[in-house]
Amino acid sequence: MIFQYIGDEVKFVIDERGKKYIFNEEDDFHSDLGIIKKEDIKKSNIGNILTTHLKREFKVIKPNVNDFIDLMNRQCSILIKKDIGLVLAYTGIGNGDKVLDAGTGAGAIALHFGNVVGNDGMVYSYEIREDFSKIAKDNIDSFRMNNIIIKNKDIKEGIEEKNLDLIFLDLIKPYEIIEDAYNCLNHGGFLVIYGVYLDVIQISHKILKNAGFEDISIIESLNREYEIRTQGIRPKTRMVGHSGYLLFARKL
Repeated sequence: MIFQYIGDEVKFVIDERGKKYIFNEEDDFHSDLGIIKKEDIKKSNIGNILTTHLKREFKVIKPNVNDFIDLMNRQCSILIKKDIGLVLAYTGIGNGDKVLDAGTGAGAIALHFGNVVGNDGMVYSYEIREDFSKIAKDNIDSFRMNNIIIKNKDIKEGIEEKNLDLIFLDLIKPYEIIEDAYNCLNHGGFLVIYGVYLDVIQISHKILKNAGFEDISIIESLNREYEIRTQGIRPKTRMVGHSGYLLFARKL
């Protein structure tokens, strides 16, 4: 695990309702469940139970990347787990790989990429909006991710990095940089495009073929949980249906 956020200054905890918090050791913690003294927070370790003055319990836990993303600052929509998981699984990126992400937003998928490629890898993320790039940089700095570089730059001006293993595009017109992306990928590298509208995916698909990409596929993931009752088990009425389409292509 690359994260070192739990240390001498903060603790990641979950209350008896399942709600997550980050505690700062420099201050007492106040909530509707009561107060926890900073002295108790400071001396606690992973697995310990912290009890408020109202006798309500909080457990100190070791966080993962999803826990951080749940609590991080965001002022825009982010990719959800079902789509991020497909990108990681289908491209097979791993420790030491070089990844480029364009359309950083709050930095959710960049954090996942950074977590997977490890300290031996590198993630470069382009964001045209200055406000979003600042939010993403603050999030990544807070999580002490030292293998992610945020660039406040329009990727259409050119990709500076070469020999990349994966390029991920979450842009309005991703097809405008497909040829540049092809030239910056390693042989065997992937280009993945996320789009919420099929016409963008259709245009991109045509340009990908003309640019020389192979193994092109379009995937939509639908995610439905199940509920267990005394009467039996059944699908939940609500589900995470359409969020976007993923277009995969490989340079071979």
